[in-house]
Amino acid sequence: MDNENDLVENNEDEIEPKELATFKSLGLNDVLCEACEKLGWKTPTKIQCEALPISLQNRDIIGLAETGSGKTGAFALPILQALLTTPQRLFALVLTPTRELAYQISEQFEALGSSIGVKCAVIVGGMDMMSQSIALAKKPHIVIATPGRLVDHLENTKGFSLRSIRYLVMDEADRILNMDFEVDLDKILKILPSSSTRSTYLYSATMTKKVAKLQRASLRDPVKVEVSDKYSTVEKLQQSYLFIPAKYKDVYLVSLLNDMSGKSVIVFSSTCTTTLRLALLTRNLGFTTVPLHGQMSQTKRLGALNKFKGKARSILIATDVASRGLDIPHVDIVINYDIPNHSKDYIHRVGRTARAGRSGKSITFVTQYDIELYQRIEFLIGKQLPQYTTQEDEVMLLLERVNEADRQARIQIKEMDDDRKDHRQKRKKQDKQNDDFDEKKSPNKKRKNEFNDSENGFGVKKHLKKKKNK
Repeated sequence: MDNENDLVENNEDEIEPKELATFKSLGLNDVLCEACEKLGWKTPTKIQCEALPISLQNRDIIGLAETGSGKTGAFALPILQALLTTPQRLFALVLTPTRELAYQISEQFEALGSSIGVKCAVIVGGMDMMSQSIALAKKPHIVIATPGRLVDHLENTKGFSLRSIRYLVMDEADRILNMDFEVDLDKILKILPSSSTRSTYLYSATMTKKVAKLQRASLRDPVKVEVSDKYSTVEKLQQSYLFIPAKYKDVYLVSLLNDMSGKSVIVFSSTCTTTLRLALLTRNLGFTTVPLHGQMSQTKRLGALNKFKGKARSILIATDVASRGLDIPHVDIVINYDIPNHSKDYIHRVGRTARAGRSGKSITFVTQYDIELYQRIEFLIGKQLPQYTTQEDEVMLLLERVNEADRQARIQIKEMDDDRKDHRQKRKKQDKQNDDFDEKKSPNKKRKNEFNDSENGFGVKKHLKKKKNK
C-alpha cells in the first residue's frame, strides 16, 4: 500500500502551524494516531491538515486536491473516528469510478481500522454477484463500490438497503461523471438518507460544471478545501518530451527502457491493442512487463497490479484505466507512448510518479501528428518542457531486433484471437447440439407452439370458432 503520508516538501507560502501539525493536534483519537504511526504516516499531508478538523465537526466537504495528496486518508480517518464513537453496520458508502481504486480504498480502510475490526465490502463489476450479495448480507461497516454495480444490487439483491448510511464519499467525482454514471448516481442519491441526516465528502482532482451541479444536488452547506488552485504538476517531477517520427516510437521506447533498467516504469498507451502489443514486444526482448487495460478480466487486472506493486514486474504498460487514483508507491518514470487526447489526462498520468514529496521523471513521445495536442498540454500546465536528449545512432542500432520482436508480438496476438474465435465457435456448436437434443426430447412442445396462434396475439383459432358457430 502506498504511504501517501511521508514528509511532504514544505512550500514557502505554507502557514507555520500546519507544518508542525500532527494527527493528534488535528483532533484524531489515540487509536487512529497509533494506526497512522504503524503505517509510517509521520505527519498529515496538506489536504489532511485542511480537511480533518472540518470533517470532525460533521461538516460536508468538497475537496480539490492533486493526485497523490493523501485524499483517501482525509476521508477515511474521520469516518473511522465517527464509527468508533457510534458503532453501526452499513455506516459509510464510498463511490469510485474504477474497480482498482475501490480495492485500494478498501485496503486503506482495513489497514487504518485493523485494531478496531473494521469490515469492508468491495462491490464492483467483473466479479461474481452472488458472492457480493453474501458479503452485503453480512452488513459490513464500509461499502466501497462503483455506481453501476451498486445500482444492480440495490435493484436485485433482496434485503439490501442503504437507508442507514451515515457517511457518503464520492472519490474522483469528476471522473465518475465523465464515465456516464450520472443516471446511476441519481438513483443512488434518491435511495440514500437525505443530506440533512448524513455527512457527504466530495473529492475531485478538477472542478467541472458537472461536479458543481453534483455538489448542489448532494451536499449541505459544504466547506471547500482546495490545496491546488490550478492545473499543476508536482515541483519534484522532471518533465520532458521527445520529438520522434511515429514509425520509430517502438525503438525509442525500447532504448529508454534499456537506459532505465532496474527502475520502475509505467508506459501509457491509448488503446487496449497497443497495450497488449507493447507488453508482448518488450517481453520478447527480455523485459519484465505486465499489461493493464479495460478488456482484461477483473481478476487479471488485480493480478497485474499486484505484480507491479510487489516489484515482481518492473514495467507496467497501461491504458488510462491506471492514470487516476491508483497508489503505486515506487514509480520512478512515466512514459507517455501515446499522447493523451484530453490534456487533463496528462496531469493524472504523470501524477503516478513524484508522489508525496518524492522525485520522479516523465517523458512524452510527440510525433508529427501530435503537435497540436502537445501544445494544449503546455498551455494547460503553464510551462514549456525541455526536450529529452538521446543519441539517435545508438537508438537505431536496436531497430532490427525491435522490428523482429514486434513481428513476433503481432503473430502472438493473432494466435490469441484465433484461439478465442475457436473457443466461441465450439461453444456455439455445443449450444446448438444441446438445443437439438432438447427438441428431439420434446417434439410436442414445438407443435404446440406452432399451432397456438392466440399466444402470438393473432387469435386465429378464436376467429375460426366464431365463424363456425354462425
